[in-house]
Amino acid sequence: EEDVRQVFRKNERRKAPGPDGVTPACLKTCADQLAPIFSQIFNRSLELCEVPPCFKRSTIIPIPKKPKITGLNDYRPVALTSVIMKSLEKLVLACLKDITGPLLDPLQFAYQANRSVDDAVNMGLHFILQHLDRSGTYVRILFVDFSSAFNTIIPTLLQTKLNQLSVPSSICQWITSFLTDRQQLVRMGTLMSSSRTTNTGAPQGCVLSPLLFSLYTNDCTSKDPSVKLLKFADDTTLIGLIQDGEESAYRQEVEQLTV
Repeated sequence: EEDVRQVFRKNERRKAPGPDGVTPACLKTCADQLAPIFSQIFNRSLELCEVPPCFKRSTIIPIPKKPKITGLNDYRPVALTSVIMKSLEKLVLACLKDITGPLLDPLQFAYQANRSVDDAVNMGLHFILQHLDRSGTYVRILFVDFSSAFNTIIPTLLQTKLNQLSVPSSICQWITSFLTDRQQLVRMGTLMSSSRTTNTGAPQGCVLSPLLFSLYTNDCTSKDPSVKLLKFADDTTLIGLIQDGEESAYRQEVEQLTV
């Protein structure tokens, strides 16, 4: 109960509400009164390994990526979800990080204690400069931009990977429930679409989505020591440390990324 109370109190008042209309300010102001009630609801959800349908509804807001729009790919689909659900996600997130943190790829710099995007950049520069100190060397770098990265997550495959990372089966099942049978609609200005059910992907804007994608791609690592695969959530950089013009290992890793 105290954990729920603290999560409610940390809500930012200015954040937008989800489809249920419950505002962050409401949870923050009434944390003492609401925490006992929602503690029971959250515990029941985790015990049954099911997320209530009303918590899984989302409103998709297309956000322009650049000033001039030429097509649908120029929008980023951000999901407005229940702030109540986000509070529960934060509690699950803390648990997941404790379990999976020691098992994450050491070249994954997101969601690891005392690591940041700056550390990823510094590590990449270290690999490159150290390699270029030797004669007959050069470096090839591939910056990978996954298209709609979070939307590629297949819940059943994610559940298998989480099991391999020693995540308890109950949490795995709860996450599968969280990602499936999601009702969503699109809002653009005052216009609203009809709702649609989705069973793949993790919505952008959800608390758990970045970590789930990191865990989903945790086994995406380089098999050759001359190729370094650096990751920060869904941002990926492939560094080929080439010696005497031998690029076969680097090119094999590039091909593997496209599979």
